[in-house]
Amino acid sequence: MKNTAFTASSLRSSSRRHHFLKPALGLALTLATASAFAQTSMKLATVVWVGYGPFYVADALDLYKKYKLKVSLQVFNDPALIPAAIASGAVDGGMLTYDQVVGQVAAGRAMKVVMPIDYSNGGDAIVADGSIGKVADFKGKKIGYNPLSPSDFLLSYALKTVNLSEKDISPVSMTPEAVPAAMASGALPIGVTYEPSLSQVLGQGGGKKFKVVFSSKDAPGLIADVLVFDDKVIKAKPTEITGIMKAYLDGLAYMKAKPDEANKIIGKFMGVSAAEVKEQLGGVYNIPAAEMPKAFMKAKETTSYYASGDIIGQLLLAKGQIKTVPATEATFDAALVKALAK
Repeated sequence: MKNTAFTASSLRSSSRRHHFLKPALGLALTLATASAFAQTSMKLATVVWVGYGPFYVADALDLYKKYKLKVSLQVFNDPALIPAAIASGAVDGGMLTYDQVVGQVAAGRAMKVVMPIDYSNGGDAIVADGSIGKVADFKGKKIGYNPLSPSDFLLSYALKTVNLSEKDISPVSMTPEAVPAAMASGALPIGVTYEPSLSQVLGQGGGKKFKVVFSSKDAPGLIADVLVFDDKVIKAKPTEITGIMKAYLDGLAYMKAKPDEANKIIGKFMGVSAAEVKEQLGGVYNIPAAEMPKAFMKAKETTSYYASGDIIGQLLLAKGQIKTVPATEATFDAALVKALAK
């Protein structure tokens, strides 16, 4: 946080040291000193997700300060509400999953990814009881998942790999948090969820009752978290957004240099223990600066927005959620990441 006491004290001290200068010059120096400490306030929408750990570290340690920023994280319980908050200007930007961006752009909104944050690498999974051995066994079975969410995309992708679709299963709508209890009751043989609910499912019955059949490790990049701003904000505040991105990278560096301390900070924000943070971090991959440009390049791997965006777009189209699949180039602005990589 900005140290206002230090700033005021410095200004008063400067004024005393230069009392012999002409009044106009003295005022100019005072204003210049004030400008050096000026901070721009930015609001970022987020949800509680371990992949956003570098931002939580940056917040706790105020790593934004050296970039002359005061960033406040606005926590949303429902990520579906974040796009509207960005569009209305209630927040400057936010952390979304890439599928949300595709849907927003398809609806005509000028929201763009400026930086890849992470992708799920096992943190999202389809879990099942002992009667299910492979994805092909899903046919005709009840499967609990949250429609039009990352869980839905993971399930749809998994079914597609064995030439099945939603028509071949019995969908049961529920939140990821409801999956552990539903499966524990025996009412549900298969569920799609993510951390920390995933660990809750797998921990039942001494770790022998349920298993992972398909996870985001099998489709790296499909469930990707991204930093998003409206196009107008990107054009108006490129320096500020770059500062946020640099603070994220500083937070990531801190996590690698002092993992134990970082896990405590992240755990405090998330309301879980440091040990749980360490375990959950194993299911995500935070993207370092050197690898960020790859997300914006054309490639067949789902770590590229061109590949994952096409899969997501086609699934949304098939479900009637969008009328046309937007051009991948319309979903991002890679300029700031490219500048960082230089």
